[in-house]
Amino acid sequence: MELLIKGQQIYVEYFGRDILAIEDVELYSYEKVGLVGANGAGKTTLLRVLAGELTPVGSTIQRLGQFAYIPQLGEVALQRDVIDYSLVGRLGVEALGGEYLSGGEETRLKIARALSEQVHGIFADEPTSHLDREGIDFLIGQLKYFPGALVVVSHDRYFLDEVVDKIWELEDGEITEYWGNYSAYSSQKEEERRIQAMEYEQYVAERDRLERATEEKRRQASKMVTKTKRAAERKKSEGGGRLGHQKPTGSKQKSMHKAAKAMERRIEALGDVEAPENTRVIRFRQSKALALHNTYPIMGNEISKTLGDKVLFENASFTIPLGAKVALTGGNGTGKTTLLQMILDGADGITISPQARLGHLSQDSFQSGSEQGVMTFMQDDCDYSVSEIRSVLAQMGFKQNDISKNVSVLSGGEIVKLTLAKMLLGKYNVLLMDEPSNYLDLGSLEALERLMKDYAGTIMFVSHDRRLVDNVADVIYEIKERQIVRCRGLSLDQF
Repeated sequence: MELLIKGQQIYVEYFGRDILAIEDVELYSYEKVGLVGANGAGKTTLLRVLAGELTPVGSTIQRLGQFAYIPQLGEVALQRDVIDYSLVGRLGVEALGGEYLSGGEETRLKIARALSEQVHGIFADEPTSHLDREGIDFLIGQLKYFPGALVVVSHDRYFLDEVVDKIWELEDGEITEYWGNYSAYSSQKEEERRIQAMEYEQYVAERDRLERATEEKRRQASKMVTKTKRAAERKKSEGGGRLGHQKPTGSKQKSMHKAAKAMERRIEALGDVEAPENTRVIRFRQSKALALHNTYPIMGNEISKTLGDKVLFENASFTIPLGAKVALTGGNGTGKTTLLQMILDGADGITISPQARLGHLSQDSFQSGSEQGVMTFMQDDCDYSVSEIRSVLAQMGFKQNDISKNVSVLSGGEIVKLTLAKMLLGKYNVLLMDEPSNYLDLGSLEALERLMKDYAGTIMFVSHDRRLVDNVADVIYEIKERQIVRCRGLSLDQF
């Protein structure tokens, strides 16, 4: 394979913290790399450095080819004259006219521009953002057979499995390489955790054994001291006697102390073995006051909805079973978010149990200027204990020092995770969630998946994330052809 990029001494510091501390990194032609790491780990920064958008002082980046950069959504000028219009059409953008582009259209146009250019490699930051399932499938097809190199940041596990053949894990500013797609990486990480847990158990057992043995030697030496004092007093009273001919007990004491010191050195030689992450399982519960007895707490009967000249639903019906995790899927613009809002508004044709207490997570609800502390914010209108709240926050990637912060100083990614955690622990029995996996790093996404599955109430959620839908949903609805079609227990590949 041909070397395309060689980076050396890539150091980036932000507010006194090392974001990147990479001695050496190389990218070869035809490599398809998934860049993963926690929110704030520096993934976007590394992409920008490799793409030439950012040049850290002292770093050396050799680029032996031409590259395209697909940033996250934002104010980026689109050079429409170099775009392949056939790609634009297949990516689902009807026209390039007008000043306003939706999130999905902007994403598609950036992808079309990158694929239109004659480049040796593409750097893409969350390219599946705002794409529906059809758009993601088309993008997978394009990138899978793209002849150049690819480095992509994505929270979409299905996308990573289909496209990449190597994972770069960015943690504490450094890259660790894993061969294979995301599932292979997850398996390797799980094996690493298993070995770490086994080594830690062995370390603790050996340390405890040596500490007990050391204590026993010291106890024996202490008994020797007491015995020696008593023997000395007895010797004085007996005028020497037979004790004068015995071996001095002082030598035995020295032997005991020497053995204890040797064991202490062995304990020091063990070093420090890091304990594996211990994710305590949270057991969700609901009070009797929030108990629901309706078999179907939410039902829609022959509902219709029109936005402008577009008919979204026409005499469509659906039922949400009690305690179920219900996924709502469909292409962009089919009315998924609109349906959630209709449920909240109690629109005509929708019946909601009088005992239902709805929690709603919209795509733009991840904002907070609260000056409350994180724990105070979480405890408001919450029946769970502090230890249970800490457990959920830890699963969502919060460190101990994060919990002591004010909400107002949290990053955007932290606000997302905090909002999700508060909703899951709130006094609700039905949750309506619109794209809950947006903006989450992969570790937090997998934690969210576990928490949603274990949640005691009913959840109806909109998502384009295949893995989240397949792993969480008991019931899958797809909006298509103005109807809400139920597909219980089916994989999305079977639609």
